[in-house]
Amino acid sequence: MKLVAIGRLKAGPERELFERYAGRIRPALTVTELAPSKGSVQEQKRKDAAALLGACPDNALIVALDEGGKTPDSLRLAEMLSRWQESGRPIHFLIGGAEGLDSSVIQRADSVISLGKLTWPHMLVRVLIAEQVFRAQAINTGHPYHRESRPD
Repeated sequence: MKLVAIGRLKAGPERELFERYAGRIRPALTVTELAPSKGSVQEQKRKDAAALLGACPDNALIVALDEGGKTPDSLRLAEMLSRWQESGRPIHFLIGGAEGLDSSVIQRADSVISLGKLTWPHMLVRVLIAEQVFRAQAINTGHPYHRESRPD
């Protein structure tokens, strides 16, 4: 699995937290960081899209992280991850730049998911997706990390 993202995650608490969860994922979640583009909003989105898609092999199963995507709960994401892994295709999670993803990325994506209606800094999105992939794997393997009960 690979996370392909616009921007660099600098040293600090976000990187440490990302590495904590990414280090637990099997197979490993590797990261490709791409430099943000310059120009008008449309130019940035177009250039970022070309870079993101260019970092993925033709057979990649692309999961775009976009606010317009489906908002699965953790159990549903675990089901989706299991299906994606069964496909045998390399899974690539794509995170766009500050202007979001170009429509060409959304159209190419095999799945588009959202982490909710709130706007998250792109660096925290990396942490959230790493934690949720780890959680999904824990659910799928029966590991006690995920607790299904909710407080009354």
